[in-house]
Amino acid sequence: MIDGKRIAVVLPAYNAEKTLQKTVSEIPRNIVDDIILTDDCSKDNTPALAKKLNLYVVEHARNRGYGGNQKTCYKTALSRGADVVIMLHPDYQYSPRLIYAMCAMLTSGHYDAVIASRILGKGALAGGMPVYKYIANRCLTLAQNILLNAKLSEYHTGYRGWTRKVLETLPLDACSDDFVFDNQMMAMTINAGFRIGEISCPTRYFPEASSINLQRSIVYGLGCLKTSAQYRLHKWKISHFPIFKK
Repeated sequence: MIDGKRIAVVLPAYNAEKTLQKTVSEIPRNIVDDIILTDDCSKDNTPALAKKLNLYVVEHARNRGYGGNQKTCYKTALSRGADVVIMLHPDYQYSPRLIYAMCAMLTSGHYDAVIASRILGKGALAGGMPVYKYIANRCLTLAQNILLNAKLSEYHTGYRGWTRKVLETLPLDACSDDFVFDNQMMAMTINAGFRIGEISCPTRYFPEASSINLQRSIVYGLGCLKTSAQYRLHKWKISHFPIFKK
């Protein structure tokens, strides 16, 4: 706990057997009360390893997609009493050692959500992010900041933290079950007026780290722009979308 708040770390997993143990070994157990792994019908031994590591494991009977897996993560964490939830990809691309700092930001009362940004500082390219992904990230982020009237360094990190209030307020079931889920969740957070903080995070790119291919990256990018455009139309009261409350 931090400041009397129960802390949960959720790991949305798919074929994470090779990197899971490294990720879990760096989670600060002295403050984390609950580590939950939701397995999206992996083809490797991710669930068995997670149980061996004494994690709380939820297994999907069928693959529900990246967004669908996160929905299970958050519902499970809330049902188990979490006050603060940190979502961390179990592919060891992000540093679990920053969990304490992220939780402190959320329990301080200053922020309702926090993202660990690969773009703040110079860690992205130094950590091996492909140049085309870096450029796409910067271009997408610029367009989204304009449409969402926000000022974030990136919207695409797989390392985020939320207070219970945010997770109970946002209509997550209205979001996609695919990769654009993360982006819809950020847009909804902005729409709801929640305060978002950022922390700089080093990143690692290596063969075992999860990554979507170019085709899916393009689909994801277009989905991000669509979400931001829907937000702008919602704010202008031209149209209404289920992910944005009136």
